[in-house]
Amino acid sequence: MSETLLLVLALIIAVGVVAIIVLLLRPRAPVSDPAADQRLADLNARILAMGEMLAGAQSQLQQTVHQRLDAVTQNLGESMKTSTKNTTDHLQQLHARLAVIDSAQKNITDLASTVTSLQKVFDNKQRRGAFGQGRMEAIVADGLPQGAYEFQFTLSNNNRPDCCIHMPDNRHLIIDAKFPLEATTALENAKTDDERLQATRQLRQNLGKHIDDISGKYLIKGETQDVAFMFIPSESMFAELYDAFDDVLQKGYRAGVIIVSPSLLMLAIQVVQQIQKDARMREAADKILKEVALMIEDVQRLKDRVENLDKHFGNVNKDIEQIVTSAEKILSRGEKIQGVDFNDDPPTAQIIPAPMTRKLGAGE
Repeated sequence: MSETLLLVLALIIAVGVVAIIVLLLRPRAPVSDPAADQRLADLNARILAMGEMLAGAQSQLQQTVHQRLDAVTQNLGESMKTSTKNTTDHLQQLHARLAVIDSAQKNITDLASTVTSLQKVFDNKQRRGAFGQGRMEAIVADGLPQGAYEFQFTLSNNNRPDCCIHMPDNRHLIIDAKFPLEATTALENAKTDDERLQATRQLRQNLGKHIDDISGKYLIKGETQDVAFMFIPSESMFAELYDAFDDVLQKGYRAGVIIVSPSLLMLAIQVVQQIQKDARMREAADKILKEVALMIEDVQRLKDRVENLDKHFGNVNKDIEQIVTSAEKILSRGEKIQGVDFNDDPPTAQIIPAPMTRKLGAGE
């Protein structure tokens, strides 16, 4: 802004100088005045110096303006490059985030379709029964060996429970995989107190009827266990029943029907597996005792043989000691024999002849 003002001021001064020059150069009557001529020459010299000074100032001003414009252009270019780079980086980050959002949106869509399919399964009684049956069969098959259970087993009263576990006492443990979902869904979707009260009453009634059906159909004295399991394939539903329907659970306990969730059924299957293992151990106890007795006999026989071997080694050591003693005696006698002096002188010892013996006659 200061450079512009200087430029405008210089132009105004230049215009004034030009006007003065024009006025001074206007034709006049020739007057012969040396002093005036001298003043005019001085004025012309000053005007020329001022013009040169204005030309130098204008040139310096133009140079300064060009330098400032170049600096501003360079700074503007660098700023544009930096802004472009930052914008590009931000756009790339935004693109990556949009890709993540698209992936999350796709996952949400897939999850929504899965939930919708699951809701359709729960809405249909047959599909709901198949879903509960499938989860129950998977838990039982994962925890028990083949032959320890049977699905759709026929009891003596021609009823066929969903699962029958064969226990060691030849009494079956029954598992039923059906559950009343309609009343549970109505209770969850209830908006008013009247709807909640009606749904609660309906759910309590359905659970009570189902408990009575299991107790009446699947609990047979001498054929099945004293309790049966009613399987609910949802932990949230089981938690809701446990919190709000304690009277129904107590009714089930009294009737011999235990309501179990997937986690409780897994725990029960582990207990059954241990019971079956203990039963197999008891069945094999006699065989184990027999094998232990045979093993003890083998150990006693081994002990006797080791003792006989020890006696044999003792006899051998004794014989070796006697042989060593005999060898020492022989060696001693040999040394004595080596010390005997053989010469021609008769022995000084007198040999006494042995007495003569005769045979006795018959009359002596």
